[in-house]
Amino acid sequence: MMNATNTPIQQSEPINVSALNALIYCPRLFYLQEVEGVRETTADMYAGQRLHAEVAKEVGGEWQQWVLENAELGLRGRVDALKTHAGTTVLYEHKKGRSRRDEQDEPQAWENDLIQLLAYACLVEADLGLTVTEGRIRYHADEVTVTVALTTAGREAVQAALHQARQLQTATQRPPITPHRHRCNGCSAAAVCLPEETRLAQGANAPALRLFPEDDERMIIHVTEAGTRVGKSGDQIKITKRDGTIKYLPSRQIGQLVLHGYVQISTQTLYFCAEQDIGLHYISGGGRYQGSLRPYDPQIQRRLRQYQALTQPDRCLTLARQLVTCRGQSQRKFLMRGKRSATTSETLNKAIDQMQRLLKQVPQAQSLATLLGLEGNLAALYFGALPELLSETAAADFHFAGRNRRPPKDRFNAMLGFGYALLLKDVMNAILAVGLEPALGFYHQPHRQASPLALDLMEIFRVPLVDMPIMAAINRHQWDADNDFEITSDRVWLSDSGRRKLIGLYEQRKAETWKHPVIQYSLTYRRLIELEVRLLEKEWTNEGGLFAQLVLR
Repeated sequence: MMNATNTPIQQSEPINVSALNALIYCPRLFYLQEVEGVRETTADMYAGQRLHAEVAKEVGGEWQQWVLENAELGLRGRVDALKTHAGTTVLYEHKKGRSRRDEQDEPQAWENDLIQLLAYACLVEADLGLTVTEGRIRYHADEVTVTVALTTAGREAVQAALHQARQLQTATQRPPITPHRHRCNGCSAAAVCLPEETRLAQGANAPALRLFPEDDERMIIHVTEAGTRVGKSGDQIKITKRDGTIKYLPSRQIGQLVLHGYVQISTQTLYFCAEQDIGLHYISGGGRYQGSLRPYDPQIQRRLRQYQALTQPDRCLTLARQLVTCRGQSQRKFLMRGKRSATTSETLNKAIDQMQRLLKQVPQAQSLATLLGLEGNLAALYFGALPELLSETAAADFHFAGRNRRPPKDRFNAMLGFGYALLLKDVMNAILAVGLEPALGFYHQPHRQASPLALDLMEIFRVPLVDMPIMAAINRHQWDADNDFEITSDRVWLSDSGRRKLIGLYEQRKAETWKHPVIQYSLTYRRLIELEVRLLEKEWTNEGGLFAQLVLR
């Protein structure tokens, strides 16, 4: 097969005609959908599906609906309707929106709708052997029908679009964002493409519009009681406790299932969670993150770009500097909040000053080893001064001296460890949802139970999502020193009631909103984690500049 430029087109799987519509509308949208496999749904898409369902009811009599595919042409698709009258075949396409208007205010077809209709016409001719002389596009919003003639120029336009589509299918980089900013509003791929954030990073003067979706309102279910069984019943998740109590939860309302300790889950439920896009995560009875289960993600191009980027030492060093700066600044600013009290300790003042001096050295660090040393010193100063933020009325049982773990030796560190496990679980959930490879990071080295990329990204959220809520809860006397903890001679663990309490505090904190200091719109912390993963990906697609900017004010 030849194209309009007489260049052979490599034969492969037929392209869906609707994908050509996306190609003409925005080549980047085509790439995200057809190469990276991004399939997001919007209210407009559901409305279009309802419209086509209504049109399908008209099938019968002179109306016929066809599902066609032609290997030689390299196209496949579902034709809305064909009407044959007096030996003439007319092709119909239905759109829920409005028609384009020319300078004389006459209705015209949009360019992307036009190529879709022409492609359908070529497909009908090639697969059914019919001659199509014209097609009609019905725009239901303004009740207008636009007639389109199938000409030689139209056939050549279809061939040119097919050639462009084939080239993009083998490309390793996403096309640039569309210059037509209005086309991004309502686009199903906006949450992945992040066009407004890209424009901001590239120096746009106008503030970024909020196209990133609202918070995922699905529940995160934590199953903490040992011996609980998790199964399915129809389209519901069935949770059976040891005492025989049963709870049913509609699967469409669940975003994650988090299994703590010795909780059983059936094989059927594992399959069901994968089908319903429910993240499944395991945390040990001792409060350590164990792992996650998500369905296979075929977005290989994203992982290839990640590998190519994160095997470059200079790029990794640059990202690591940004990360250490972000966490160090948040730690320092959290400590600075303690200076608002009437009396500020010398320990606190000294730590704040020394951290500032260390942070000035981070941009000049020439190796990851140097950064690790700076980060270690920053952490030592931070945790050494953190006890100064305890209120004077805080119970003595919650006083601590620095950071300790594996096992934790005081109540504060027991809470930190469990809180960090919850955070690591959510970062892993976001990484897997975005489609990146969690085992390939840029700062942390491979770890026994945690993936390097997850350890990298969670640094941004340790202070706001774990440190701050725990400190606030202690100062508000929300903890029971006896009932919320289990203490042995050399370790301290959260009890079942303590775990449930910390889970509640953590999930409540994630539901709070934070105005991004650079992008300047507000998101819940739950959404911010996903956004940060996507902003990281932009760092190796020549659209970076916004990663690791979430610093406490």
